[in-house]
Amino acid sequence: MAALEKGLAVIECFDARHDRLTIAEVARATDLSRAAARRCLLTLTRIGYAEFDGKFFRLTPRVLRLGYAWLSSTALPKLVQPFLERLSEETHESCSASLLDGHEIVYIARSAQRRIMSVGLSTGSRLPAFCTSMGRVLLAALDPEEARARILAGKPNALTPHTVTEIGKLMEILAQVRTEGHAIVDQELELGLVSLAMPLVNGRGQVAAAFNLSVQSQRVAGDEIETNLLPRMRAMQKLLQPLIA
Repeated sequence: MAALEKGLAVIECFDARHDRLTIAEVARATDLSRAAARRCLLTLTRIGYAEFDGKFFRLTPRVLRLGYAWLSSTALPKLVQPFLERLSEETHESCSASLLDGHEIVYIARSAQRRIMSVGLSTGSRLPAFCTSMGRVLLAALDPEEARARILAGKPNALTPHTVTEIGKLMEILAQVRTEGHAIVDQELELGLVSLAMPLVNGRGQVAAAFNLSVQSQRVAGDEIETNLLPRMRAMQKLLQPLIA
């Protein structure tokens, strides 16, 4: 099992900013010795999950099998997708759903009207939880000490001049999210981007996931969020609750 754990850690150190890595870089990212990192990379290459050009390793499309195994065996993404598409059509805005994984959110479904972020988002994309509306909804559902630990594990740093990074203030925001039942993030993830999120709750009242709606700040006034977007999202939340296991 130790070998499996190391192999998965090596796979996870590749991302959009690190699409090709040397043995030394993988060793640093995973806290493995160079010898252990090399063994893992060579094994992944042998079984088709990585390729090597003489200096750099990169993952191959075969890795998608790992993520697809979860998607194909889980009902939630398929259940949520048509509701996101309907909400997106009604509001003419992009809508998404995500789960919490450590200190990040992972997108499990998305319906995009237009590209409003500098990076493209799709199923499997990851973003920091502390500065995203869905992340704050999901963190707010945790025990406060667990939420604090996850935020600190991610080493929050400012992505825009508006990003809140101070842990005390973030915990206050999470308390407000618990009370209000939704989170609004105004240009903390990216300038010009405002996002509104709510929890997806199952029939037992447990938070199963979060969904959001993202808009460009210059196109939507603050009162429109309260009078138009929030009620539409609450209606979707209510429709989905009895359907979520």
